[in-house]
Amino acid sequence: MTSFAPDSIVLNRKLPLWYQVSQSLRASILGRSAQDPLRLPTEEQLAEHYGVSVLTMRQALKELEGEGLITRHRRRGTFIEPSALRGAPVRLLGSVDAIVAQQSGMTTELLDHGNEPVSGELSAYFPDLTEVATYHRLRSDEKTGEPTNHARNYVRPELAALFDPEDLVRWPMTKVLRDVAGARIGQITDTVEARLADPETARLLQVPLLSPILHYTGVVHGADGRALDVVRIHYRGDRFSFTVTLDAH
Repeated sequence: MTSFAPDSIVLNRKLPLWYQVSQSLRASILGRSAQDPLRLPTEEQLAEHYGVSVLTMRQALKELEGEGLITRHRRRGTFIEPSALRGAPVRLLGSVDAIVAQQSGMTTELLDHGNEPVSGELSAYFPDLTEVATYHRLRSDEKTGEPTNHARNYVRPELAALFDPEDLVRWPMTKVLRDVAGARIGQITDTVEARLADPETARLLQVPLLSPILHYTGVVHGADGRALDVVRIHYRGDRFSFTVTLDAH
């Protein structure tokens, strides 16, 4: 039987290896196409793929099993759970693959895209530009079809020219920038605050006007420190929580 092929990553030795592996595999699972096989490679094959020990791989798989993303059967192997719940809490732990995993696992609709003048707050992120490419997406729970968040991305035009807007229907922007456009990502900064739903957000997320939402601003910086992408996401306050874990080492 053909096995599912996960993406590769470069591990950061300052972060727990099992966590990085679990988040990378999680992103691969949630970003898979309908045609991809459901059976995962063996523990030994996955450990070799990621360059970690079998014990580390086992711990990563245990994490995914606890989330309901995979099921493990003695003698038969490990399988992706097709009906797995996708609305898990957002977890941030300082790696690009964790961010990619955070953004994965929902049905995405590209509402519109185009160009927009750089003005107001955007000027602080893109002082050298007069115009940025924009993308507006609505994400929904794969199982229920319920809208969970809508996002607006503002991307450097030279990077936007390197990918197809339809790539954003299948993959998160961070993955598209890194793996399709070939951008060298240096740092990602995240800001989360509570707000009240404005008319557009209330309509898209199907919540009452002025109901609580989580407003997320993420900035992807290149290796040279310049902003590559700025995203503003409105999450339904009754569907998401944010957990931030700090590495003490």
